[in-house]
Amino acid sequence: MTEAERHSHRRSVVVAGAGIPGLTLALALAQANGPALSMTVCDPGLAAGAARHAGRAYAVAAGGRRMFERLGVWEAALPAAQPIRDMVVSDSRLADPIRPVFLTFAQDKSEPDGAPFAHMVEAEPLAKALLAAAEAAGVAFEAHGITEATATARGIRIVRDDRQVRDASLLVAADGGRSRLREAAKIGWVGWSYPQMGLVATIGHERDHEGRAYEHFLPSGPFAILPLVDGGSLGHRSSIVWTERAADVPALTGGGPEETLAEIERRFGLNLGRLALERGPSAHPLAFGLARSFRAERLALLGDAAHVIHPIAGQGLNLGLAGAASLAEAITDALRLGLDPGGPDVLARYERARRFDTLAMGAMTDGLNRLFSNDVLPLRLARDLGLGLVDRLPALKRLFIGEAAASRGSLPRLLKGEAL
Repeated sequence: MTEAERHSHRRSVVVAGAGIPGLTLALALAQANGPALSMTVCDPGLAAGAARHAGRAYAVAAGGRRMFERLGVWEAALPAAQPIRDMVVSDSRLADPIRPVFLTFAQDKSEPDGAPFAHMVEAEPLAKALLAAAEAAGVAFEAHGITEATATARGIRIVRDDRQVRDASLLVAADGGRSRLREAAKIGWVGWSYPQMGLVATIGHERDHEGRAYEHFLPSGPFAILPLVDGGSLGHRSSIVWTERAADVPALTGGGPEETLAEIERRFGLNLGRLALERGPSAHPLAFGLARSFRAERLALLGDAAHVIHPIAGQGLNLGLAGAASLAEAITDALRLGLDPGGPDVLARYERARRFDTLAMGAMTDGLNRLFSNDVLPLRLARDLGLGLVDRLPALKRLFIGEAAASRGSLPRLLKGEAL
């Protein structure tokens, strides 16, 4: 191996997984480092392009929006991005004729850029924008999976599913909650399944949502109504994330579209007028999980490969974006100092930056789900009292909004809208 080849291997990063966090990391690294870093994304799903993301929508916090603006992809995704201007939280039983509102969140006018604390963004146009920008920045895309990865004296040897072999400085496992690369690296996993499933659907409705999101806490789990950009058969659309007892899901969704829509309407309410089922519902098992380490030798875990949380707060993607921002910063700073981008100090910095926040968010979502997904009267009284107190304390509400928007605390540069 020549000296030039050794240098090339020490400045090469491969991302396994073309989800939103993996694409964001690849784009950030390519833009910040140019030809000084060889950047490759491997994923067999790349053959389908951005269409593989069709039907999904994410709540992108203000920090993620600032990062996408800095990376130059927000303008392309903006036509599919609906600002969340306020949020209403209620707690009731399904049969209750009135759903009392215990907590409201409105757009924080004190934010430096005056922007909403989050946007609902449809995944397909966002992924399309990321793919186009990454390709323009020089990222290589390979529609293959990675089956083996072995750390060597100079880097990590990677074997694709077509048996092609390459060496790199660092492999980033962004291959989902059931990450094969995490398992192969023997990184432990702490987690459990919930006796719930998440149902996701796109709902059309007659009246304008005006950018308002709803979180209805019901005994079987939260029912979230999240505003989307206008469209669909009735002119306006929202995404629902419906948490239900797993044992009840077949009965609720197995009777055909009309019966399913009737069940949705019971939970959705009639304040937005007539409803139509535009897409779904699709059912997903719910779980909590956290990797015992976010790194191994020459390997970093990103996104769901590192953590899986309950969707009750809509923060799953935002955790992945924060991880991408932190890892991109650690790698780029190392390269500018002439250091190995896959070295142990770089990966330790990444883990220090993300582990506590990830654990805290996971514990919060798990606790909220356990607190609200029940019909125990003393707990209901206590939680409703707590919600009411928060609603009456503006400073505390601003703190919660700032945390949800990724606008508080020590943030990686990209989440602040700064260049790497």
